[in-house]
Amino acid sequence: MAIKNLNKPARFGRDPASEVDPATLAALERADHGDVFAVLGMHEVMDASGPAVVVRCFVPGALDAVVIGADGSALCAMARQGKSALFTAVLPGRAERRDYLIDIGWATPEGTEAGRTRSIDPYALGPQLSDMDVWLLAEGTHQRPYEILGAHPQFVGGVAGTRFAVWAPGARRVSVVGSFNAWDGRRHMMRLRRECGVWEIFLPLVGEGDFYKFEILGADGQIHLKADPFAFRAELRPRTASVVQQLLPPVPSSAHRGAANSLDAPVSIYEVHLGSWRRRGGEHGPGSWLSYRELAEQLVPYVRDMGFTHIELMPVHEHPFDGSWGYQPTGLYAPTSRFGSPWELRAFIAAAHQAGLGVILDWVPAHFPTDAHGLANFDGTHLYEHADRREGFHHDWNTLIYNYGRNEVRSYLVGNALYWLERFAIDGLRVDAVASMLYRDYSRKQGEWLPNRYGGRENLEAIEFLRRMNHVVGTQRPGAVTLAEESTAFPQVTRPPSPDLHSGGLGFHYKWNMGWMNDSLAYFAQDPVHRRYHHDKIRFSLVYAFTENFVLPISHDEVVHGKGSMIDKMPGDDWQKFANLRAFYGYMWGHPGKKLLFMGCEFGQRAEWKADASLDWHLLGMGPYHIGLQRLVRDLNTVYRDFAALHQLDVSADGFAWLSHDDADNSTLVFERRGRGGERVVVVCNFTPVPRLGWRIGVPLAGHWREVINTDATIYGGSGVGNAGTDGLHSVAQPWQGQAQSILLDLPPLATLMLVCDQAG
Repeated sequence: MAIKNLNKPARFGRDPASEVDPATLAALERADHGDVFAVLGMHEVMDASGPAVVVRCFVPGALDAVVIGADGSALCAMARQGKSALFTAVLPGRAERRDYLIDIGWATPEGTEAGRTRSIDPYALGPQLSDMDVWLLAEGTHQRPYEILGAHPQFVGGVAGTRFAVWAPGARRVSVVGSFNAWDGRRHMMRLRRECGVWEIFLPLVGEGDFYKFEILGADGQIHLKADPFAFRAELRPRTASVVQQLLPPVPSSAHRGAANSLDAPVSIYEVHLGSWRRRGGEHGPGSWLSYRELAEQLVPYVRDMGFTHIELMPVHEHPFDGSWGYQPTGLYAPTSRFGSPWELRAFIAAAHQAGLGVILDWVPAHFPTDAHGLANFDGTHLYEHADRREGFHHDWNTLIYNYGRNEVRSYLVGNALYWLERFAIDGLRVDAVASMLYRDYSRKQGEWLPNRYGGRENLEAIEFLRRMNHVVGTQRPGAVTLAEESTAFPQVTRPPSPDLHSGGLGFHYKWNMGWMNDSLAYFAQDPVHRRYHHDKIRFSLVYAFTENFVLPISHDEVVHGKGSMIDKMPGDDWQKFANLRAFYGYMWGHPGKKLLFMGCEFGQRAEWKADASLDWHLLGMGPYHIGLQRLVRDLNTVYRDFAALHQLDVSADGFAWLSHDDADNSTLVFERRGRGGERVVVVCNFTPVPRLGWRIGVPLAGHWREVINTDATIYGGSGVGNAGTDGLHSVAQPWQGQAQSILLDLPPLATLMLVCDQAG
């Protein structure tokens, strides 16, 4: 083990070989020394006999200290300077750099020895970050800063330990504190790399599983005890320490998974809150969480059996408050410890992939909480957030907004996107609250926001960040997708940006269609007798359906905070409520756009979603309605997947045509979906409780048509009106609704039919 790149000699007091001056000693004792590497460790000095080597260590709580040679032999006992915690030793012999260890005897409160430790001296080591990493970090262009910053177990000179690094350019001093040094900020003060504002140190004997934080003497003169922004693991709340965790190795991209995310693939997403999908009982106690391993055994097979293609996880970043559902994260790089370790989360994702399911992660770069251990006022300055609350504070959530104009902050966030995609094999990121990022006046009154440099309301820095993030994801992780939760008319959300990233689209692959969701739910909330007066709401979405690549979302936001469950949104008695909801799902799966359904909505959860309790799975044993609705969703997913016309041209106007959209009096819709190979599926909706027997519709192909979905079928809990088992859906050459062919069918009440042509004439 060679000691290289030692520090230059420093000026000391009267006897530099054995003591430091009182001012330096006082700075060490109050942990307010700006460059401890210039004092501690091994240094060349000049004493009365000529050149010599002095070793210094500052170890509060030590009883004694001895310098040990690389061969294990004692070289020299160290002398305590006065009553301080500073120990020094002048090594005998020529003034040369030597390998050495420090053997420390630790004191009990009574002053006796409590034990001894022996390790290399962290202050004898040179800088740990490479010049290239320092340069990229200084530019804020490091695509994977998590490989450098944070805590990384590794070997230095054959000795196991952990390298720590944290960006805190405004700090006067930063220390690593943890279970390994009694949380004493005087013990392991770090080296500042002034070129990039990063503090670093390698600590021997610190390894995976150790708890730590950064103690920061900020620019404001205050002590800030902060969790590591790049921690790969964290303690379970209410504890807030970071945990040393080896960085997971990358997972190669999968062409198969990329194809499953594509615009022409069937994408049906099951949105899940892991803490409340299902909970343990029995020996584990009522209401306790399932682990990642248990979720792999229970959730994954359920989602596969239900025919969904993807699982979307509400945020699994570490977060202190259960009631935020993960949308106020303090540890973007740390999977929440509520359900297990990072390795176990990755095993859950691998199990989903093995079952043929993609995994999408809710990702929150729009804001972060003000918790004292988090990013807020990190180094005594507004490092990650804006200083002006008119730019940097969300009143809706009492959270802070990232300063997207700062290169290092963009690097932190873009690197985090790659981290989840590459290290956990996540297939896509659903980006939360994009609208709040795009507009400076989002949910703000006059005087509560500042215009951009051109006087407008658009957040130009956030727009550039989103373009850059999507560009990096697209180039570094081909096949992965990003999905925007965006509720405004901001243009070109799912169109590519210009090559310089300063114009064009935002670069998302998909956008949530919030307009469709709001209009559809408002329409279905009407009593059927009044729907004729609201017919435009149910057809308006097709005016803009192909302006973006849309996902149709029925998410957690629609079944919480007093909005009622999906079944409660429907009017009428129980039979009508379930018939309405089945008709709505049939319409949704027939409508252009990928699909998203929140957990519990597939079987008609009656109560609003509660994040602290399990779904009401017992409802599946209470009569035909709940299990029938669940069976319908399973069959809708099967039909959606099996018939190319329902998904292949989801984002193209070539995949859709109206057959009848103006029959407001009867509240009916008829439209066709098309595939590239000429496949057709005709969707017929009756949004009144009146059955329409012998109802004529136009069809695009001559031949025999059959039902593949009838939401009123008895197996779904319906009345059984329909056309299954009949031989009467033969088209005739009677023009109708603009088509040369037409058929007569029985249209059930409050129902949606899907028809396919088996034998084209």
